[in-house]
Amino acid sequence: MEKSLRKAVIAGNWKMNKNRAEAKALIEEIKPLVKDADCGVIVCVPYTNLETALELCKGSNVGVGAENCHWAKSGAFTGEISADMLAEMGVEYVIIGHSERRQYFGETDVTVNQRVRAALDAGLRVILCVGELLEQREQGITEEICAMQTKVALQGVSEAELERIIIAYEPVWAIGTGKTATADQAEEVCAFIRSVVEKLYNKKAADALTIQYGGSMNAANADELLSKKNVDGGLIGGASLKAPDFAAIVKAASK
Repeated sequence: MEKSLRKAVIAGNWKMNKNRAEAKALIEEIKPLVKDADCGVIVCVPYTNLETALELCKGSNVGVGAENCHWAKSGAFTGEISADMLAEMGVEYVIIGHSERRQYFGETDVTVNQRVRAALDAGLRVILCVGELLEQREQGITEEICAMQTKVALQGVSEAELERIIIAYEPVWAIGTGKTATADQAEEVCAFIRSVVEKLYNKKAADALTIQYGGSMNAANADELLSKKNVDGGLIGGASLKAPDFAAIVKAASK
């Protein structure tokens, strides 16, 4: 499994943070710090900041993503945003299946798959989140949970479409808690997820798949986490809201 076969990607997940003026200031601070990055760089921002981010990132090496999309093209889904709406704006990426969506908003493996399918059909690239709860890790079923989430989410996804998917392994117990999986733990699960994808598709497809680690990756621990051969970048929460910290992680991924 050669890391040279795939590109590291660092994506910031801003969550429900930053108004438009704050988003503008943060992106303008980030851009010069990451302009020479030898990895993919993405900012995933709230819906209200997408237009601002798209305008500011035009012509730069920073991609723009949304934090979720609905599975229907249109209809009576008050408060929802479709993948087609995002694509029409020029958005390139969308996060799907984040644990906060699963925990607080009733997202299931099945609806994650429906959203993945809608996003791919709209021409978007997907950052697909999988990961176990603390009690599931303590029960020793991390692999079973991650395998099930991965298999269901990729149901009906062709090998060609898989090229537009990034998987983010996010242990739920490490998100926003300050706890981080050790580099060895992250490597173990990312390697396992790659083995699941290899069984679903083939070795070539699995080797080419970017698998990020998410879960309190920061400027201090990024080097060690990103040194692992199956950790191909990160989905960054809190540290993505501070330009110097985000840039430090991008630098670590560019080595």
